[in-house]
Parts: sequence; C-alpha cells; structure tokens
Amino acid sequence: MHRRRLLALTALATPVLARAQGSYQGSYPDRPIRFIVPFPPGGGTDTWARIAAEGMQPELGQPIVIENRGGAGGMVGTEAAAKAVPDGYTLLFTITTHVQTPVVMRRFPYDPVKDFAPIGRLGTTSTTFVVGPRVPAEIATWPQFLAWAKGRDLSFGSYAPGSTGHAFALLLAEEAGLKMEHVAYRGETPMLQDILAGAIHGGFHSMAAAGEMMKAGRVRPLATAGDRRIPALGEVPLLKELGFSERFSFNGFSGLLAPARTPQPILDRLDTAFRVAAGKPETHRRLLAVDTVPSYQDPATFRAQIERNLREWTEIAERLNLTIEG
Repeated sequence: MHRRRLLALTALATPVLARAQGSYQGSYPDRPIRFIVPFPPGGGTDTWARIAAEGMQPELGQPIVIENRGGAGGMVGTEAAAKAVPDGYTLLFTITTHVQTPVVMRRFPYDPVKDFAPIGRLGTTSTTFVVGPRVPAEIATWPQFLAWAKGRDLSFGSYAPGSTGHAFALLLAEEAGLKMEHVAYRGETPMLQDILAGAIHGGFHSMAAAGEMMKAGRVRPLATAGDRRIPALGEVPLLKELGFSERFSFNGFSGLLAPARTPQPILDRLDTAFRVAAGKPETHRRLLAVDTVPSYQDPATFRAQIERNLREWTEIAERLNLTIEG
C-alpha cells in the first residue's frame, strides 16, 4: 500500500520537477520581469533602471516593469528584493547606497554581498553640489557662496541617509568650515523639490536627476566631485580643483542584481541580455545625455566592486562618525 502511494506521488511530482528544470534551461523568461528600484520615480536610479530595462526587453522578449519602493535610504526595496523568490522575475536595480545605508544606519536587514548575485554594472556618474532659491540669485560660483555662507546656519539635503551625497556634504562643511544641518530624503526627486521650493539651501545631485534644472538655471551648480569635469558643466570646477581633499574621489556604481540562489542558467541569460543592452549605441547615447559614463562590468568584476565599496564605506563612516539612528 505504502509502495503504491509512493509511486503515485513520484509520478505526480516528476512533471513538476521537469517543468522547473526546463524553465531554467530554455523557457525563461515566459512572463514579465520586475526591477525593484529602491527610490522614488524621477531620480537618477530610476532613470538608469529604465534605460537598462528598455535595452534588455528586446533581448529577453518580455516586458520589464519598474517598481519604485523607496524608504530607509533604499533598504526597504532592497530587503524586498533580497527576500523575493529567486526565479529571475524579481531583480534589483540599485546604486552605491546598497552598501552605504546599512553601514551608516548600523542595521543590516540584508547582506549586500551574500544575499545578491550581481548581473552587471551599467555606469558611473559624478555628483554636483547645487544651491537653489534660498541662496541669493547673484551667487553663481563656489567662492561667492563660501563668502556668503560663512557664519550662517545652512541646511543641505541628501537623497538617502549615509549616501555619497550625505558624506560629501559633511566633508564639504568640515573642510570649508561651514555649519550645515542635514535633512535626509527618500530619493533625489523629493530633495530637488525642496531645494526648488527654498526649504533647504542645497545639496549634492546627479545629472540624471537634476541636470535639466541645472542647465535651465533653476538650481546653480557650484562644484563637482570626482576626477573629471562633467561635459555639460564644463565651467563648473572639481572640488579638488578648488583645494578640497582626495576624499571627494569616491567612485560608486549603478547596476543590476538578482536574489542569491537564482539558478545559474537564469543568471547567464540575464547577464547576456544586460551585457548586450549595456553595449548598445542607444544605451550609450541615453547615458551620456544625462552625463553618465557608460562603464559596463561583468558579474565577477561588479561583485569585486561591491565588496570593495563596502570596505571603503565602512572606513569612511567610521572616520566621519557617519551614523544615523533609524
């Protein structure tokens, strides 16, 4: 009796196992794929994710849906992605806050390295210190701003607590001798809205999110982090050119990851689609249009950068006492 039941159960299970194995080997993907972006729409991360998704869709033959899940400096969406079923249908498109926010908040709802399988890096971009209407309109350069700001109580925003923008603003205040109060936001879009409304004085922004506002003069770019000037802001100097330290050279990333334990054949399929998409002339054109440097990395190289950035940011956070309760 028991033997007959076991044989019957085995007969029922065999087609299910075969279908699962087959999905790894040939039928993936057979329905839409979801990219979780751990920030609100309209910011740099959202822009880069949509560029990557639109480049990958023809290679995969399925729509890619962007789901914006902001909160806790990116940790809400990232934790959801880490806990998603590892079947290749829920992926994470993120930036360097992936390693930064948990370090600064001293809370690790996910392991930035072990809980994810990197698919590829898309590009890199520099961030620019901008000011808005709360700063007098005649101030258009860093020396003018510095002369005006000395002795004043200033406020600056960051798109996430513990982000590059947060750390750079603290470093800027420290090295320039300014008094700044930090205001953390759930992404670049709400931060930019408050700068435009005059609620805060300024902060560090990506060109992907604020480039058009800079070009239109609605926010004024005063100085840029990184090692080379942004082409669209050729007259805006690097912070290093203004005498600031090498600490403003920290290099981050934007890229795509899958939950750990995603089957290797699916990762290989995604890797191929991402690599092809990242190399398309249209992808390069769209990235350069938002002053992002196309700089694809394969999964192994991207993993090495994530590990390196985690070490670097742990050291930076300790040196700056960069911690936030939350």
